[in-house]
Amino acid sequence: MKFHKDQLGFHLILLIMSLFLTLPILFIVNHAFKPFTELFAYPPTFFVKTPTLENFRMLFQFSSESGIPMSRYLFNSLFTTTAVILLMLFISSLAAFALSKLQFKGKHTFNKINTLALMFVPIAVMIPRFLIIEQLGIYNTYLAHIIPMLAMPVGIFLLKQFMDQIPDDLIEASKMDGGGNWRVYWNVMLPLVRPALATVAILTFQASWGNTESSSIFMDDESLRTLPFYMNTLIGQSGNIVAGAGLSAVVGLIMFVPNLILFVILQNKVMDSMAHTGIK
Repeated sequence: MKFHKDQLGFHLILLIMSLFLTLPILFIVNHAFKPFTELFAYPPTFFVKTPTLENFRMLFQFSSESGIPMSRYLFNSLFTTTAVILLMLFISSLAAFALSKLQFKGKHTFNKINTLALMFVPIAVMIPRFLIIEQLGIYNTYLAHIIPMLAMPVGIFLLKQFMDQIPDDLIEASKMDGGGNWRVYWNVMLPLVRPALATVAILTFQASWGNTESSSIFMDDESLRTLPFYMNTLIGQSGNIVAGAGLSAVVGLIMFVPNLILFVILQNKVMDSMAHTGIK
């Protein structure tokens, strides 16, 4: 599509909105490099004037003095988050396929249960989760990080709504060629819902990467806790409000960067899931 001068006003509005929406990102980056004098300056400054790495040096100093290195917490977060994303995509897509395209007794009841589950916030099911984790015997294990995060009704809901738009004739044609339900799911449905899978992957990553509930409730073993939990406790252990402000700025940047990288990688798929449903 060629650019037309009538589109100039529209592009100008988009440019202004884009600049406005990047301000929080610029603030997080600048805030992490501010010295103490600028962190507590009044009136507060948006951009850093004299960048420094002191906040980062302080972070590694505190982490080196602890009994467990920060790399261990980072490994725990990366391992559990990766496992949650992969298992979540597999389970949610299977459930969505069944609820969307298969016929079985209780299908509509399960749909209603999943929709109702969207209303429950995590804190409302904290005690039942703890009791289930304890009864399963996975307290103080990696599974305690992973299993509670797999119950994500919004992922099933989004994938089901996307699959509902795929014509049943396409599935029937695949079955006439000798494909069973598993082949239809793997070779037909998954390729067509890749934009929705990317969106669910980002939502799952955000929920798992920033999760501190499992480390604080389901873990007594410090070596099994995750990076977000460690970062939060590190700020409280800094000993004074000045050091805590610097560490808080660095922690905010470290926790934000992976979310930004993942969104940049998957942004095209996410935009497709918002602009289209089913087959184009």
